Amino acid sequence: GNSGGPLLNLNGEVVGINRAIRTTGVSATGELLNSGIGFAVSVNIVRRVVPVLIEQGAYDYPYLGISAREELSLMEQEILGLSQTTGAYILSIEPGSPADEAGLKGGTRTTEITNFLAGGDLIIAVDQRPVRVFGDVLGYMLTQKSPGDSMEFTILRDGEEKEVTVILGKRP
Repeated sequence: GNSGGPLLNLNGEVVGINRAIRTTGVSATGELLNSGIGFAVSVNIVRRVVPVLIEQGAYDYPYLGISAREELSLMEQEILGLSQTTGAYILSIEPGSPADEAGLKGGTRTTEITNFLAGGDLIIAVDQRPVRVFGDVLGYMLTQKSPGDSMEFTILRDGEEKEVTVILGKRP
């Protein structure tokens, strides 16, 4: 469908709202060409955001204040000295952010990979839900949490499992 239209599954159920399509170039006649890759907003996010927009005219998204690696390669796992590749490795923490105030840590020690610092926390679960990649953290936060809510992070720090509670802020 077109941007703004429903994204349907095979059962005809709305699972998202189409937002955009990737454009990769121009034809010989000057027409835009798409790659067949579309982007949609999840219906779970729509269900949370739309009623608040209608009632209040604005929506505040939750905010952590971390930059994390989506996935770790085996080489990166080895460089970091981690026991696993699954999880969200925290590269950096925004000063003064909810993650900073809760004590989560980003990397601080240089490695042989440019802009890839060792010593950060590896998020392995959020609210007792396993985290395979950073998208698991973001997806859960955006569909289940609001500013002021807490999230219980299970992290690996220096080889030890630790629990850290973060009170989410409003996205700046």
